[in-house]
Amino acid sequence: MKALEDKIRRDFGIVFSDSNLLKTAFTHTSYANEHRLLKVSHNERLEFLGDAVLQLLISQYLFKKYPNQAEGDLSKMRSMIVREESLASFSRQLGFSEYILLGRGEERSGGRERATILGDLFEAFLGALLLDKGVETVSNFINQVMIPQIEQGNFEKVRDYKTHLQELLQAKGEVDIDYQVVGETGPAHAKTFEVLVRVNQKEISLAKGRSKKLAEQEAAKKALERLERGDYVFKSD
Repeated sequence: MKALEDKIRRDFGIVFSDSNLLKTAFTHTSYANEHRLLKVSHNERLEFLGDAVLQLLISQYLFKKYPNQAEGDLSKMRSMIVREESLASFSRQLGFSEYILLGRGEERSGGRERATILGDLFEAFLGALLLDKGVETVSNFINQVMIPQIEQGNFEKVRDYKTHLQELLQAKGEVDIDYQVVGETGPAHAKTFEVLVRVNQKEISLAKGRSKKLAEQEAAKKALERLERGDYVFKSD
C-alpha cells in the first residue's frame, strides 16, 4: 500500500491519516475471503458510503450547472455519470486497477479489469476519503477528476438502453416493462447474471452480464434491436 499512498499524495496532494481506510477501500471481498484468519476487511461498506456522497455531489453539481433543467433530465444525466461503466473508466484512468487486492481466483479470471469491481473500487475510495478527510476533500477530488470530463460532454456519448427502451415504448402507449433475474452462475465474487425483459407480460429479450445492471442494459439493448429489425411489434393494452 505504500506505493498507492505515494501515488495518491503525488497525484492529488492527499495524505491519508488512517492508511487502513485506504487499504480497506482497495481490498476486494475475494481477497478478504481468502484471508479470513487475518480478519481482513473488504470494501463493500465503504462502497456504500462512497456511492451516497457521489450521488449527492454530482446532484449538487448538475443542479447548479443546469438551473432550467427538469428533475427527470437531471436524473438521466446523473445516471450516465455514476453508472458502473463510467466509474470503472475513472478507476482505469487513475491507475487504481493496479493496486486492488484480489483473491487468486478473481485475479486469474480477469477481475482486475472487470467493470463491476473497478466501479465499486472507485466508490469505496470516495467512501474512505470521506471518512478520513471530509466531504470538502471528496468534492475537490471529484472536481479535479470527474467534472472536467463531464463538461467535455464525455458522458453524453454513453447510451442508457433501459431509458431509451422505456421512452420509445411509452411514446406508443401505456406500457409495463419488467426486468427479472432468471439465472445466476459462477462463484459469489464473480457471478454472471441472466436477465429477462417483459413488456406488458410478454417476454422480449434475454441477456447476460457481470452484474444485474449490466445484464439489464444488455437485455434492453437486445429489445431495442428487435424493435429496429421489426421482429417485435409493440401493441399497447
